[in-house]
Amino acid sequence: MSEIKIKDGFTRHAESEAKKDIMKVSERAGEVIGIFCILILLVFFITHHISSAGFFTPKFGSLEQFLFYGSLSFGIITSVGKIIVGRKNVIRPLDAFGAIFSGIALLWLLNVFPFNFSHLSDILPDSLRVIIMWISNDIAKILMILGIIVSFIVAVYMIALYISIRQLNSQT
Repeated sequence: MSEIKIKDGFTRHAESEAKKDIMKVSERAGEVIGIFCILILLVFFITHHISSAGFFTPKFGSLEQFLFYGSLSFGIITSVGKIIVGRKNVIRPLDAFGAIFSGIALLWLLNVFPFNFSHLSDILPDSLRVIIMWISNDIAKILMILGIIVSFIVAVYMIALYISIRQLNSQT
């Protein structure tokens, strides 16, 4: 009996999302803001990388760089896709792929752990260091584990939602 309620709840959710598939201008603007935030994050880590500030350890090889920067950058690709296409469901498979890619990247980076979080705030001005200087290697590992779990849940959710909305749209 509870399976039927869950299915009905997800079906209602898919129907609601199908009605909101075409993106409003404000949603597209939100994607632009998201791209800007990712770019700031990329500049922050690239600055760390170029300056050899100590955040990235010698374990940060080519594969780790690809996974780290690639998983960060993939969000830009999906956001640009949403902005251009103007529909959410068309891009959901790409979102799901990005979530899987991020989960795999986090899993690998957690295993190798090519970071030293005691140097994370080193490139910031003194007035901003307090914002992130509390993040230790142990806290980062916990956040990475949570990120792995969430990434794979999001991927499954995105795929299920994509399929449900496609089925709903094919019925009309």
